Amino acid sequence: MNRGPFKKSRSGPVLSRDEFARQGHAVRAATTAFGDAGQVRGFLNTHHGALGGRPLDLAVASAAGLSAVESAIRIEAARGLRSR
Repeated sequence: MNRGPFKKSRSGPVLSRDEFARQGHAVRAATTAFGDAGQVRGFLNTHHGALGGRPLDLAVASAAGLSAVESAIRIEAARGLRSR
C-alpha cells in the first residue's frame, strides 16, 4: 500500500474508543485543575506513588483507573491552592 511521501505509519498501539475517551477525560480534568500545559504533562506522564503508576496509563486502562486519577488530580489541585 502506497502511503505517499508524507504520511506516517502508526508506530504505537491504537486505543479503543473507550480508552481514547478515558484518555481525553483525564487530560481535560488535569487541564481544568492545573491550567498550565507543563503541569498537566508532568502530572499525567510521571509515576505517581499513591497511584502506583503513570496516571495517564491508569486512566486509559480502566474506568476504575480513571476514577483514581480524577481523585488524585483533585487532591493535587487542592494542595496547589493551599500552598499559594
